[in-house]
Amino acid sequence: MTSHVIVGRGAAASRTALLLAGDGERVRMISRTGRGPDHPLIEKVAADATDTGRLTELTEGADTLFTTAAPPYHQWPERFPALSASLLSAVRRTGAAYVMLGNHYGYGPVSGPITPDLPLAATGPKGRARARVWEEAAASGVKVTEVRAAQFYGAGAFSVFSLMVQGPVLAGRLALVPQELDVPHSYSAIGDTARTLVAASRTEQAYGRAWHVPASTLPVRELAGRLAGLAGAPTPRLEEMTERDLTMLAFTDPFWAEMHEVLTEPGHPFVVDHSETGKILGVHATPVDDVLGEVVPDPGV
Repeated sequence: MTSHVIVGRGAAASRTALLLAGDGERVRMISRTGRGPDHPLIEKVAADATDTGRLTELTEGADTLFTTAAPPYHQWPERFPALSASLLSAVRRTGAAYVMLGNHYGYGPVSGPITPDLPLAATGPKGRARARVWEEAAASGVKVTEVRAAQFYGAGAFSVFSLMVQGPVLAGRLALVPQELDVPHSYSAIGDTARTLVAASRTEQAYGRAWHVPASTLPVRELAGRLAGLAGAPTPRLEEMTERDLTMLAFTDPFWAEMHEVLTEPGHPFVVDHSETGKILGVHATPVDDVLGEVVPDPGV
């Protein structure tokens, strides 16, 4: 029976595990907490992925090692090297194929649509940390691919939209957003991310390069409006946060200081080109209203 290891326990990891298990394949999920979805073919193990010996032991015999894990947002430059080195060592020692979940930070500022063949030209610390993870894996000689997602939305998403827009919109409150409100921005659904990870793992042509998760591109004001319409909530009230707002918030939580690096240039759309993913991996973006419908409360509950 085909078997896999997934490092991580978030929404993307859980959806990926359930897709694989639904196809009759065994999955071992590894995280510090040992949590994950319940399924007869999913084994949940509490372990530290930076413990290379333990990770290698848990990966022995697996066909694929997936990683969706990342250190705390404000500690990427300090902690990503140890995590990625341990994952890469486990793959080398066991011979498992390696499927990584990444994002678009490594490209740095881009004028025009972001395609997966663009150079990783980021100069900021988070972008360079992400870029190095891929560069080291790609140069290692292992069988590896990276799936890069845009900002998440939908059930289980952890993102600017889910944290700062979704709740206030559903509650009819003002939402403060560190993003231009009327400039197009690409969003990837958690379910589409999991489907792309699985499709890439099963496609020989996918290895040796990166792929973009299918995305829907629209302004955050429109996305919020569609959510409100589905939920029967009032017309959203949105207000763009200023640089000063972010600077002040950084005194309360280091997360906010990290936002400066990843904000798009004023007036520049953030558009992800995922056409190759559809053509070669057969994964397409789920309709926006279907994704938003996952987070609309059931009126009968």
